[in-house]
Amino acid sequence: MTIAEFDHLSEAEKRDALFRCCGSTTWVNKMLAVLPAEDLVDLLQDADEQWLQCAEPDWLEAFTHHPKIGDKGSLKEKFASTAAWASGEQSGVNQASDEVIDALAKGNDDYFNKFGFIFIVCATGKSAQEMLALLNARLPNDPEKEIRIAAEEQAKITAIRLNKLFA
Repeated sequence: MTIAEFDHLSEAEKRDALFRCCGSTTWVNKMLAVLPAEDLVDLLQDADEQWLQCAEPDWLEAFTHHPKIGDKGSLKEKFASTAAWASGEQSGVNQASDEVIDALAKGNDDYFNKFGFIFIVCATGKSAQEMLALLNARLPNDPEKEIRIAAEEQAKITAIRLNKLFA
């Protein structure tokens, strides 16, 4: 879809498209308020600016719209609307050994128990081993630092998904 085609969608269609890119209602509403964008560069800049104006509850809402890294079951069920994107983003897990998958599952559980939200990482182009290393490196963080890192990762994911939407 082009930016011009997007601009001609109904508000509900725009909302749905933006929500697939980032699951924060506040961010989507902020984006709808600043549209239309001149081009993709402008739209990506608006996306970053609006994300920076969001608060922790908005970030947490967005995080709930992601499957756990390597959780293929939830990709198929709960996240059907973004499953193709998330599956491609997490494709590095497909080649992982059972040992790495098990370590990711345990790490995801440990992370959730500590921080109260799933491990968010921009997985595009990363192997399962790299994601596991990032997860293990971030586990010692304090909650305040970690929520900010996760929000930065969400911004990267949103930009990738906006690029896919307008590919």
